[in-house]
Amino acid sequence: MKLEEVERPVAKSDEILVKVYAASVNPADYIVRQGGNDFLKPYLKLPLGLGLDAAGVVEEVGSDVINFKKGDKVYGVPDFLRGSYAEFIAAKAGNFALKPKSVGFNEAAAVPSCALIAWSGIVDVGKVHPGQRVLIHGAAGGVGNLAVQFAKWMGGYVIGTASASNIDFLKQLGADEVIDYKNQKFEDLLQDIDIVFNASPVRDNDKRLKSAKVLKIGGVFIDTQLDSPFGEDFLNALSGKNAIGTFVGIVINKEECLSEIAKLINEGKVKVIVSKVYPLEKVAEAHRESETKHVRGKLVLEVRKEN
Repeated sequence: MKLEEVERPVAKSDEILVKVYAASVNPADYIVRQGGNDFLKPYLKLPLGLGLDAAGVVEEVGSDVINFKKGDKVYGVPDFLRGSYAEFIAAKAGNFALKPKSVGFNEAAAVPSCALIAWSGIVDVGKVHPGQRVLIHGAAGGVGNLAVQFAKWMGGYVIGTASASNIDFLKQLGADEVIDYKNQKFEDLLQDIDIVFNASPVRDNDKRLKSAKVLKIGGVFIDTQLDSPFGEDFLNALSGKNAIGTFVGIVINKEECLSEIAKLINEGKVKVIVSKVYPLEKVAEAHRESETKHVRGKLVLEVRKEN
């Protein structure tokens, strides 16, 4: 990857032009950079942009946009594969919301894409009820830590799987139990789980089968790995529990969800976890760290300094 000077984009009638202050790095970014997977490959046509999140200031609004004005501080997601690793981006206005006032641009940029997936899984699909037992795989990651917080906010009893170094971290976020996946077998420790939410970046069919084992009759398995279809053995395991298996990842009402999430952040009910901030010119270094699959929270690219 290298920095290039290009023409500044122009906002269409239903778009806003955002002066970007920060973007974040997600596993999907390096997957796209490497050529994609079976799910993404049909969509990858050069030139394309990297980056799924952005936070910044509205520079221009399209003629049909009524929810934003020049100078608004916003956060959100660019249009699919148009990217956010840039000084300016034009994107559909409905993909953005006013950023949480209680955090800066770097923190705000760490939220949108992961929060939308976690919200979709825990709130929209999972519909967690007070007292329900929720197991979250990859609980310390970008999606997982937000899923933990959303599930606790909804009253769930939350169990996370993570490495031993993240046990205290997840307890501080509200997890009721944390299982060290390297030294403990969740399938031997748990039963009668209402909802399993798989936020791990590691594709592992065996983990899915073990997750089906711990579900209660009529439970729900929710997966973020759109590129990894459910196998027949896993579907049979779900059927044996009269359980449902579903994927999340595409959110329609982005502005509404992001506005609700900003409210939770402003109220202190959800914490934003940034593990490291890189200047934009060190994006390759950030990708290398992301590829370790051991990032706590999010990595952020600082495009310009906040005043």
